[in-house]
Amino acid sequence: MESQLELLGDITKYATGYNKEAQPDIMAAYSAHRDEVYKAGALSHKIKRLIALGIALRAGCTACILFQTKMAVEAGATKDEITEAVSVAVAMAGSTALGWSWRVGRLLEELDVR
Repeated sequence: MESQLELLGDITKYATGYNKEAQPDIMAAYSAHRDEVYKAGALSHKIKRLIALGIALRAGCTACILFQTKMAVEAGATKDEITEAVSVAVAMAGSTALGWSWRVGRLLEELDVR
């Protein structure tokens, strides 16, 4: 089974690199918007990342699932908080989220999140 960390690294390297090179103005605007959205406000940065993880699971976006899981961990989310967020996503999205949830567990193992 492939490493989720390696997969995330490849996705980030090639997608981000390509888009910055091919569309620098658009990517700069997108990055500025994204950075502003995830700033702490009424909701903490961590909660916003957990929400985004739930949405990523519903969408079935591999890159989004891996990125949001890693960002949630970096924002201080615990394994229990991430697992609970995944449970909410499964409750709302059913088998779509459930089918993708293994990537979250695998990445948490690779990151050694307890």
